[in-house]
Amino acid sequence: MSTLFTKIIDGEIPARFVWSDERCVAFLSINPLGPGHTLVVPREEVDHWVDASPELMAHLTAVSHDVAAVVQALWSPPRVAFLIAGFEVPHLHLHVYPAWDMEAFDFRNAAKEVDGAEQDGIAERLRAALREAGHAEHVPA
Repeated sequence: MSTLFTKIIDGEIPARFVWSDERCVAFLSINPLGPGHTLVVPREEVDHWVDASPELMAHLTAVSHDVAAVVQALWSPPRVAFLIAGFEVPHLHLHVYPAWDMEAFDFRNAAKEVDGAEQDGIAERLRAALREAGHAEHVPA
């Protein structure tokens, strides 16, 4: 059975993609903990991160690092959060987002509703910054 993220990857459910390659995609969270909260998700359906191959985890981490660099450049937070929780959707996903304090790690603080136009603008800022950082081949149009 396909996961919610597989349906997003396959285009059955819309998302604001900022990265796409042969092994993974990255798109904005629908319940962000901060501006630019991005989920890095493997195309392969893996539930728990410990079940992913070391090679897949290395790739996901590298993509997360590239996304984190532009999150840092765009919002200048004191930290860029990198989190694997996995309780929300049974499909491995890495959270990357700006963090100004420890409250940024509490999912009870996630936005319940987001402004679509604002999220579109944030996604475009991330895509532009990723292109500028030399990742144009992985940035969806």
